[in-house]
Amino acid sequence: MNAITIVIASMCILMIAYRLYGTFMAVKVLKLDDSKPTPAHELNDGKDYVPSNKWVSFGHHFAAIAAAGPLVGPILAAQFGYLPSLLWLLIGAVIGGAVHDAVVLFASMRQKGKSLSEVAKEELGPVAGFCTGLAMLFIITITMAGLSMVVLHALEKNPWGTFAVGITIPIAMGVGIFYKKTGNLKLASTVGFILLMIGVFAGPSIQETALGDWLTFDTKTLALILPIYAFFAAALPVWLLLAPRDYLSSFMKIGVFIALIIGVFIINPSIEMPAFTEFIHGGGPILAGPVWPFISITIACGAISGFHAFVGSGTTPKMLNKWSDIKVVGFGAMLVECLVGIMALIAATALHPADYFAINSAPEVFRTLGMDVINLPALSQEIGLNLEGRTGGAVTLAVGMTYIFTAIPWFENLASYFFQFVIMFEAVFILTAIDAGTRVARYLIQDFFGEVYKPLKKVDSVPASVFASALACFMWGYLLYSGDIGSVWALFGVSNQLMASIGLIVGATVILKIADKRRYMLTCLIPLAYLFATVNYAGYWMTVNVYLNPEAAGYNVLNGILSIIMLVLGIVILATALKKWIEIWNDPGFQMEAKSA
Repeated sequence: MNAITIVIASMCILMIAYRLYGTFMAVKVLKLDDSKPTPAHELNDGKDYVPSNKWVSFGHHFAAIAAAGPLVGPILAAQFGYLPSLLWLLIGAVIGGAVHDAVVLFASMRQKGKSLSEVAKEELGPVAGFCTGLAMLFIITITMAGLSMVVLHALEKNPWGTFAVGITIPIAMGVGIFYKKTGNLKLASTVGFILLMIGVFAGPSIQETALGDWLTFDTKTLALILPIYAFFAAALPVWLLLAPRDYLSSFMKIGVFIALIIGVFIINPSIEMPAFTEFIHGGGPILAGPVWPFISITIACGAISGFHAFVGSGTTPKMLNKWSDIKVVGFGAMLVECLVGIMALIAATALHPADYFAINSAPEVFRTLGMDVINLPALSQEIGLNLEGRTGGAVTLAVGMTYIFTAIPWFENLASYFFQFVIMFEAVFILTAIDAGTRVARYLIQDFFGEVYKPLKKVDSVPASVFASALACFMWGYLLYSGDIGSVWALFGVSNQLMASIGLIVGATVILKIADKRRYMLTCLIPLAYLFATVNYAGYWMTVNVYLNPEAAGYNVLNGILSIIMLVLGIVILATALKKWIEIWNDPGFQMEAKSA
């Protein structure tokens, strides 16, 4: 199988799905009506509610939803072979993810841009609203740990990478200050990007110095540094670090994936990983479970992701200029993210299987597989870094992209720089998500616990903000410090897909209320049935076989307790929804009243 065949076929499928299914969802199911004002127009305050061009809204929404998930999930799931991952990415994105993102965005806009917990309260009642809010708090905490885990092994004993990533902090702050004082975005962006490149190319000169020794960290040290950094980053003004870092990282993200797509079309690498591996029945060195249900919780972003509900019921519904923009922003951005996931899958599966498993398995585990590495020693020499045992997915993406471009004769002289650039690109993008996610977690903690202790609810209170930020960093920092990529990413996958199930439950309720034909509810119920069964079985399997199993490598009682709590919350929300659906179904007057509203 050649990579170019996969890319062309996937792009065709996604474009056809957007044209046909996306139009069906917009016109028939959601009945998007541009004659009605959107919340951005109704509540236009020039700050949060601002009518925006649909492509500006698309860019914001895509940058917010496409973080580390579509990069890491497909790489870890490549353990099962390229075909299960490819099928789940395409089917999951079209049938599940795009529908989920569109209906959550629509549901939030119907309620003036409120968060999903508030929408659930309005559509399903206070019990579902409370459970959704609690689930969101758990999920954002676990998400931060899952994203941070990706960075650890990329920067482990890698002073060049640590320096390149670390230097982005003062660069981003400098860009933020310069832009705030001068308003010259073009000059600030140009200087910032040049300085980022200097940081990458200056890396080799610090490796054998005292600074290089000081920047050489193990994973446990990095697991302490990241939450401490997040605490201060979340407390700083948005314009000082978060916004300029996000802005600069978007250039790198676009550039890296344009380069990868061009490389695939020019070089057309072959897919070395078989369609199915021996680990589809379980017992793999990266993910212990079988291909189902773990393919669908390992690959979340890129197929269907509950994390998108935070964005789809957060900033985006306050920006859309027209209701019809939901098709482009909600449905379309998810399909583009699917393509990102497919490109990450290609980068991983273009490596020889032995090289792939050597990178993504602990050395002692890899030795038990009876495999001999092929190209990894040469790649390690060209890159200047020992690549074995660097789990987490980030290194695999960088190595896979570097390996593809080594087909160009002159490229081997740039291999080490390109590798570290991709590492910096991934780490900076993930750190941006950590900054924003920790800030969101702070708000959720203040809002949720503020119901018990009122002063905590004051967003402008310094003691309340410090306490909530510290608690958020401690919670996800503990998960990060005590876990490994297999256990933490599985916990992230279960929680994330539970959130997606909640989004589909809310979406199904809204469609039942407003659609001309009740069967249109199946657009949400079909992916919901699969996802709810998948996430509950996966949560049960991980709890019994890993988290509460003292003999398992990922033994962690806290992870087991979190899994049980989240699964119970999901069941309560679904039970509440079933009661509401029966009520609406048996009361045509209720439905007609909701339609007219």
